[in-house]
Amino acid sequence: SVRLVDGAGLCSGRVEVKSNQSWASVCEADFERQDAEVVCRELGCGAPAALQGGLYGEGEGQTWDKELQCEGKESLLLDCDTSDRKHNTCLPGNAVGLTCSEPDDVRLVRGGSRCAGGVERYDQGEWRTVGAEDWDQEDVAAVVCRQLGCGSTVSVLPGNTTRRFGVHCDGPESSLGE
Repeated sequence: SVRLVDGAGLCSGRVEVKSNQSWASVCEADFERQDAEVVCRELGCGAPAALQGGLYGEGEGQTWDKELQCEGKESLLLDCDTSDRKHNTCLPGNAVGLTCSEPDDVRLVRGGSRCAGGVERYDQGEWRTVGAEDWDQEDVAAVVCRQLGCGSTVSVLPGNTTRRFGVHCDGPESSLGE
C-alpha cells in the first residue's frame, strides 16, 4: 500500500509505503518520476506535478529500505520492481514529497493506452459517454489530449449521438512543457 501524508488532500503529501504492518517514508534518492506516476495513478489522482525531498516534512517512523524501479505504466506500486537501497541512510530533509494534479474529469477508454480511445466525461458521480454530436469533435479531441498530458491529436474517429467518438493522441508527455 502507498499513501501521501501531511499534504492538503489525498493527492499531495509525503510518500509512505506500508511495509511489515507499519508505514515508512521513502527517501528522495530512491524515488524517480516514473515511481511518482504510479503512485498518483494508484491513488486516483492526475499526473505528478511536484516531486521534492522534504516538501511535506519528515516522517516520524522508519525509512523504507528499498529502492523503487517502476517503469511508469504500472497500476499499483506493488507491481513495480524493487532493489535494496544504494544509500544506507536517508539524510534529514530527504523524505520524498509528492504533489499529484487533481483527478481528470475526462478519460479515453478501450483504445489500448491512456492516450487513445473513446471519450468519457465524469459528471454527477459517474462516467458518461461523450457523443459525437455533443461537441465539436476536433476541439474536444485537442482539449482531451492536452488535459490528459498526451500531446496533440493524431486522429479523431467519427461517432454519432449514441456511439462515442474516439481520439488518438501522439505521445506520453506529462506536461505541455515537454
